[in-house]
Amino acid sequence: MKNRRLNLLARYAKSTQRSFQVENLIPLGSQTFSKSRTQFPRGVAPLFVDRSKGCRTWDIDGNEYIDLVSSLAAVTLGYGDREVNKAVKKQLKRGITLSLPTSLEFEVAQLVQDLVPSCEKVRFGKTGSDACAAAVRLSRAYTGKNHILVSGYHGWHDWFIGTTSMNLGVPNQVSELTHKFNLNDTNDFLGLINKHEGDIAAVIMEPISAVEINRDSLLKIRAETKKRGIVLVFDETVSGFRVAPGGAQEILGITPDLTVFGKGIANGFPLSAIAGSSKVMSHMEKVFYSGTFGGELLSLAAAKVVLNKIKTQDVTKKLEIIGSNLAQKVNQVIEELAFEGLRISGHPSWNFLLWDSSKFKDVTYTKTLFLQEMFSRGILIITSHNVTLKHDKSALDKITKAYKEVLALIQKVEKENSYSDNLYVEPIEPLFKIRS
Repeated sequence: MKNRRLNLLARYAKSTQRSFQVENLIPLGSQTFSKSRTQFPRGVAPLFVDRSKGCRTWDIDGNEYIDLVSSLAAVTLGYGDREVNKAVKKQLKRGITLSLPTSLEFEVAQLVQDLVPSCEKVRFGKTGSDACAAAVRLSRAYTGKNHILVSGYHGWHDWFIGTTSMNLGVPNQVSELTHKFNLNDTNDFLGLINKHEGDIAAVIMEPISAVEINRDSLLKIRAETKKRGIVLVFDETVSGFRVAPGGAQEILGITPDLTVFGKGIANGFPLSAIAGSSKVMSHMEKVFYSGTFGGELLSLAAAKVVLNKIKTQDVTKKLEIIGSNLAQKVNQVIEELAFEGLRISGHPSWNFLLWDSSKFKDVTYTKTLFLQEMFSRGILIITSHNVTLKHDKSALDKITKAYKEVLALIQKVEKENSYSDNLYVEPIEPLFKIRS
């Protein structure tokens, strides 16, 4: 056991050393909480990667992984897609950020409009967080009202993050204008509607995430927002261009007033969009949402390829099939082992791992051990299966084998209460629950 611990720590020696070095300069050693040691237990995890290709990633210690993080679901086609790279290289010769708009902005906007049922007008940005904040500001401008109702995760800006435990630096006056509700609890929603009657600008939600969606609840929300003149915003930062060509709204058959897109639009290049009805989007001419890099051309060139593929090549259907195959294989392992406390939930292309804390002595130890052991078997994973078109049979088989070995180990450790012998670092504590 001691030798295995030493071997495992040696496996990530460069990552661990670099982490301490980098944190002297960069807080947490990462630009994103979800890529930092708050999610990856230092000492038994890769903290820095060198390169990625297809569905595989290599860390700076030279270890290879099947990558289920997929750049936090930003990559759908697979890393290093040849056609995307070709288009970006071609655009690089023509310019990256120019002094006036280009036709490429219009061409990509047309593709978004072609694919998304609710899109009549569209504006681009760089991140999903920024686009969500723009949707909130736009809704307030359109309605002349102040309060926002939210369900799901919507980024780092004050209006939303002030409702979480990570609210340091957010004025109380800002936090008090945003109110969380349970997506599938109509009474919870109606209670907030009635409490803030006449002063609600928008309801913003992730229509598909870890929560099992009750379409009837969504239809009631759509009906209430229409009746009361409240802007309904679908945050499809992840589900957009991943679960269906037109996003979750296409699957659900529900048309929001505004939609936010992000990760899946450009296969890892930084681009987001806010789209919606002309009636609401026309106010964008008066609302200050403006950025030098909103029309950055390398990302738009990538997006043009991605959206054309989605339009013509059944990309989202293929993602669903791959994700369904993986979920089926993992569920079979869970059934064969009679493993209690873990279930797979969500859309197949974006499946979540839901751990039932009541089934474990301490679920923080369980989840950290799960990560330690999956990483050691060459599977890069955090809390979800973010599949790409490059997750082939070989990759799925390797993931399944790792699940079988790791879940069996967890069962053994739980039975023997032997975490101290098998977990080689302190368990990681989540910053906060970002989706509820």
